[in-house]
Amino acid sequence: MTAPILPGSIIGVLGGGQLGRMFAMAARRLGYRVHTLAPEHDTPTGQIADVEVIASYDDVDRIREFARAVDVVTFEFENVSAVAAAAAEEEAIVRPSGRALEITQHRLREKTFLRERGLPVTPFAAIRSDADLTTAAREVGLPAVIKTAAFGYDGKGQAAVRTEADLALAWESIGRHEAILEAFIDLACEISVVAARGVDGSVEAFVPFENVHRHHILDVSTAPAAVPAAIARRAIEVAEAVLESLDYIGLLCIEFFVATDGRLMINELAPRPHNSGHLTVEACRTSQFEQQLRAICGLPLGSPELIQPAAMVNLLGDLWTDSEPRWEAALAMPDVKLHLYGKATPRPGRKMGHITALAATVEGARARALAARSALIMRT
Repeated sequence: MTAPILPGSIIGVLGGGQLGRMFAMAARRLGYRVHTLAPEHDTPTGQIADVEVIASYDDVDRIREFARAVDVVTFEFENVSAVAAAAAEEEAIVRPSGRALEITQHRLREKTFLRERGLPVTPFAAIRSDADLTTAAREVGLPAVIKTAAFGYDGKGQAAVRTEADLALAWESIGRHEAILEAFIDLACEISVVAARGVDGSVEAFVPFENVHRHHILDVSTAPAAVPAAIARRAIEVAEAVLESLDYIGLLCIEFFVATDGRLMINELAPRPHNSGHLTVEACRTSQFEQQLRAICGLPLGSPELIQPAAMVNLLGDLWTDSEPRWEAALAMPDVKLHLYGKATPRPGRKMGHITALAATVEGARARALAARSALIMRT
């Protein structure tokens, strides 16, 4: 068995956002050093890391140099080219692997991989040319959603399609890039399962989180999800099967659609910590960030037990519209925790931080978190 990567070693993080920031905090707490690479200076991750390297994710030479200086490389941003991931693997251990990254960063590869292994996915068809438009609409049915095959997040690179006449316009609206047409699902809710698989093949999964989006951006996550126990168990079973199928080492988020008829379908995979898992920092025995660290370093996985019902609300740049939010108002509330990401410039739709609240019930936690966010913009 591979020897564990012990505290005192250097973790390399490709990506500079808030996921890397919170991962770096967990790593530093356990005595690891952290290097980060991103195209920008003074990133959220860079503010915590020991070393901040400024380079493009496509700069293969710089990524090789970066990998040579660390003991293991991981990701907080999945849109790193397969070529760059392969270059890193020439110089260091990379977890999750470049193969897993290549599959999960591309919707068509991802959905095809899952479907071929009998895992539940939304009905879909590929669009690469004008000729595919009619065929895809016939295979999938309408209404549907067209999405770019690569580089889409927070609702970017997708458009709703109601009629066949809309399809060509929708494809035009996303730049006529390689795309996927997915069937429209009559949703009961959306849930996510964050799970980790260790070097020894052991798997630990957090309880499913229930997610509510606003303008295609995650707004509120609650744990545990308000779904029947059978659906929660099935979601965890599917997550475990995905990890095994990918021979995955590290942390993975599986986003699911729960249809009104009870069907459970994988929406997409995220090969990294996930926005919905932020509440694990306060609500679980082991946070998703520490779990990521344990998995990639070959350490025993921590307990994902939920200690208390919890809710997380995102803080977007929109809160800064008139003036600086009233942080003291939220911090005055018991059982409320504020996390800010160190981003200098707020913009509408930009994730600037989040609030987590704990309570005896999910409903109480949600109400507390939403009240704390509302207090940020109340003027006296």
